[in-house]
Amino acid sequence: MAGLVPFNRKKNDLMNIGFDDFHSMLDDFFADAWPTRRSLQSDTFKVDVQEEDKEYIVQAELPGVKKEEINLSLEDGRLRIGVQRDEQKEEKEKNYIHKERRYCSMERNIFLQEADSEGISAKLEDGVLKIHIPKTEHVDTSKKIEIE
Repeated sequence: MAGLVPFNRKKNDLMNIGFDDFHSMLDDFFADAWPTRRSLQSDTFKVDVQEEDKEYIVQAELPGVKKEEINLSLEDGRLRIGVQRDEQKEEKEKNYIHKERRYCSMERNIFLQEADSEGISAKLEDGVLKIHIPKTEHVDTSKKIEIE
């Protein structure tokens, strides 16, 4: 009976494992065969959305992306920012026995309720796409209903 461990002590040891330790354990377990949480977080680009009185300002971090690789559209208040990259290097003088290429496609959709499709401007500078989207005039359509 000297080798028995009280149930409460075992329970306390299991409950003292921190979430960081647990997540690290999962990352280590799946590291060879599965993408980890960190790589899944980097599969898309970051977007900041500001609402001002007369416009929305959207900033998307797109380092290394050329403006020809960006597809930007607004339809029914939904802003779509799409990126398609085909990374290839042409090196004709080398004798390859193995060569890899990378194709990447990412997209973000943002609903902007009062977005006006006229007067939108976008500029890509230093890896940041900055979009100014004017707001439509808010028309009050509420009506007071009289009760008989």
